[in-house]
Amino acid sequence: MLVITRKSGESVRVDESALVAGKVVPAAPARRRGPAASYEELARVAARAWRPVESERLGAWELRAAAGFTRRANSVLPLGDPGVPLDAALDVVRRWYGERGLPAYVQTATGAEGTEELLCAELERRGWVREVTAEVWVGALARVADRVEASETEGVVLAREADEAWLARYQRKGVGEVAQKVLGSGPSVWFASVAGGSGGAPAAIGRCVVDGRWAGFAAVEVDPAQRRKGLATTVMAALARRALAEGASAAWLQVEDDNAGARAMYAGLGFGAHHSYHHYRGPDRETS
Repeated sequence: MLVITRKSGESVRVDESALVAGKVVPAAPARRRGPAASYEELARVAARAWRPVESERLGAWELRAAAGFTRRANSVLPLGDPGVPLDAALDVVRRWYGERGLPAYVQTATGAEGTEELLCAELERRGWVREVTAEVWVGALARVADRVEASETEGVVLAREADEAWLARYQRKGVGEVAQKVLGSGPSVWFASVAGGSGGAPAAIGRCVVDGRWAGFAAVEVDPAQRRKGLATTVMAALARRALAEGASAAWLQVEDDNAGARAMYAGLGFGAHHSYHHYRGPDRETS
C-alpha cells in the first residue's frame, strides 16, 4: 500500500498495483519558478506595454514614433519579414522617421532562440551604429509579491493614471502629453507611489502593465535621500499583488547593463536575464 498526503493534510491509502505513473513534486509551488517564454512572445508583450502614439506596418515590421520620447517608442520592431529586400526596407525606415524629424532606429535582440543576430550583423555592415544595449529579465511574479508582507505595502497607493506628483518623481522630463500617452498605454496599467519624498514628489514610484500571464515592471524610482530602505522592493511587491489578482503569473522588466544596483535588486527578487536588446541608429544619407 502507498500512503499519499493531500494538500489538506489528509492521508489516503492506495494499493500499489493501482499506480500508473508518479513524479516528484517540487518543494516550492510551480508558480514560484521562473517562466519559460520565447523571444517573440516577450517582444510582443513588451511592445504592447509601451505603445507609440503613431505606428505603421512594413510587412512584419512595425515602425513606431512618439515625438522622440524613448527609443523604445521611436524605433522599428522587426519581428519577421518586412516584405521587401532589406536595403529597400531600411530606405523606407529612414524616410519614415525623417518625415517626422526623428533619427531612424531599429530595435534588435540577441541571446535567445529566435532573436536577430543576423539582422544586427547586416545593420552594422550597412553603417548602422549600436547606441544602447539593455537586457530583458524574467521571473516568477509570486516571488516578487511574497518578498514583502502585505502589511508593509499598505503605504503604497495604486492608481490607473500617473498624476502630477508621480510624474514629478519620474526621471524623464520635458515631453508632457506624449509621455503620458505612452506611460498610460497597455492592456492594464497601474501606477504605484509612496508618499514622503523631497520637493513634494513621492518617495518612490513604479509602473506595471498586466497583459495575460505577464506583468511588466518599469519606472521603479526612489528619491535618492530615501534609498536603501527597501522602498523599490515594496513598490514592486504591491504591484505584483495587483497583477496576481488579475491572473498574471510571470514577470518581466528591462534593465541596462551598467545599472549594477538595479540588477542586484532584481536578481534578489528571482529575476534572470532572458535576452539582450539593442537600438541601432541609421547613418546619415550622405555617408551611407
